[in-house]
Amino acid sequence: MPTNPPTNPPSNLLTTGELEVIRILWEHGELKPAEIQRRFPRTIKNAALRSYLSILLEKGHVTRRQVGKAYFYKAKTKRESAFFRTLKEIINSYCEGSPQALLMALIKSERLSEAELLRLKRLAEEEESPPARTGNSRRRSTR
Repeated sequence: MPTNPPTNPPSNLLTTGELEVIRILWEHGELKPAEIQRRFPRTIKNAALRSYLSILLEKGHVTRRQVGKAYFYKAKTKRESAFFRTLKEIINSYCEGSPQALLMALIKSERLSEAELLRLKRLAEEEESPPARTGNSRRRSTR
């Protein structure tokens, strides 16, 4: 008897529609679906919004609580966490795992001013320099 190939678990990355929903929750906090729909950047049908919310709930990006008959949704995934997860996926998928390749592509594609390039150079130099000693280090006695 043939077996079905295993299905991959849903990606933890956000689709465009899911990102539109969670951005509203990041900005406004806990909301009912009708409140999300009013704030949505474009016209969206209730069924489509509820589908996004269901997927976000399944992926663990939002939580839901019931008050009476109403459901309230709240972002569980932090904005920074979603950003870095997506950035890592871009680096792995498009830059062969090289953050430097991503940076070079950004520098080449964006027309950075001389001041911006100097600022990047200073940031890189700060990362390369050894950490500064704090006042907590013990001094040797010379006696």
